[in-house]
Amino acid sequence: MLSGYERGDLEEREKVCWVDHLIRVRGSLNCIKYSEIFAKNLSLSKVNKDRNEDLLSTSSRSQSPLRTETPVDMDGLSWPSIGTKQRLNETTEQKNERINKLSEAVKTILECIGEDAEREGLQRTPHRYAQALMFFSKGYEESIEQIVNDAIFEEDHDEMVIVKNIEVFSLCEHHLVPFTGKISIGYIPNRRVIGLSKIARIAEMFSRRLQVQERLTKQIAIALQEILKPQGVAVVMDASHLCMSMRGVQKPGSSTVTSVMLGVFREQAKTREEFLTLIRN
Repeated sequence: MLSGYERGDLEEREKVCWVDHLIRVRGSLNCIKYSEIFAKNLSLSKVNKDRNEDLLSTSSRSQSPLRTETPVDMDGLSWPSIGTKQRLNETTEQKNERINKLSEAVKTILECIGEDAEREGLQRTPHRYAQALMFFSKGYEESIEQIVNDAIFEEDHDEMVIVKNIEVFSLCEHHLVPFTGKISIGYIPNRRVIGLSKIARIAEMFSRRLQVQERLTKQIAIALQEILKPQGVAVVMDASHLCMSMRGVQKPGSSTVTSVMLGVFREQAKTREEFLTLIRN
């Protein structure tokens, strides 16, 4: 059975033979012109075919549109949500008021599920959970400018820099239950490098928000791309979601892998494969 390319080549040869036959039989000037045009088109077709094969050999991904808004805004909050700035700038009194309000909400939840919020084991639970939830979501208060803290340096290095297996914890925004996993981050500098601990802290900042794994992966990649302007950034995350293990489909042990490739990691298959090989080993 012929492949698509073989069938195409066979059809082109049959057309050339047919045109040559017309010229011999009719001797028509129009046939000669048609033959010239056809030969020209055939040549262009071969060029385009070769060009497509070259592209396929170097890249297997289409271009990905980036967000139009910058992750490094005036306040350094990186895509702040409604209320984020209020939470960041609140006084101690306002913070305590927020904790008390959240505690009352947790108490209502306990009562709604059939518990006695006043029994000994649960009396302090609303307050403890309110404080824990504020910690779980502390990424809303963090500024990427404070995290980076000018730890960007000029360096003549143009090979991959990879920090892998960064353990992160986040909350699924659909069910407010945890998902946990590991993130591997790589970039190829363009005369600018960042302190290695800052890469992990950027991942931590975005994970400490209500998230979906796809967005978390992309936010980390775009933030590094914006901060460093490197030749490329690659981020891969492998995580387990309790919303899949404890409820719904109830499949413990399953994991979800997401990736974002920017710059040369998206454009060059060999560069991308080198990164994936290094984080697997």
